[in-house]
Amino acid sequence: MKDYIEERAVSIANYIIDYNATVRQTAKEFGVSKSTVHKDCTERLMMINPALAKQARKVLDVNKSERHIRGGLATKEKYMHQTIG
Repeated sequence: MKDYIEERAVSIANYIIDYNATVRQTAKEFGVSKSTVHKDCTERLMMINPALAKQARKVLDVNKSERHIRGGLATKEKYMHQTIG
């Protein structure tokens, strides 16, 4: 694996852990796709630093378990701000 990929995977994991970031937020911050973020955290990082990978996985699992709630809140917010017309 190339050095820059390893560095990116570690940086992505640290960002996710530090900011409790979602995959989308992380992808936007690093300018890569959601697939790349996911692959870096789940596959590549396990070969580089398994302990860091487990920490990042915990945050991603929490985010995944809460995503349906976030979606509902976003929809509620959307309809609360619509004007009656």
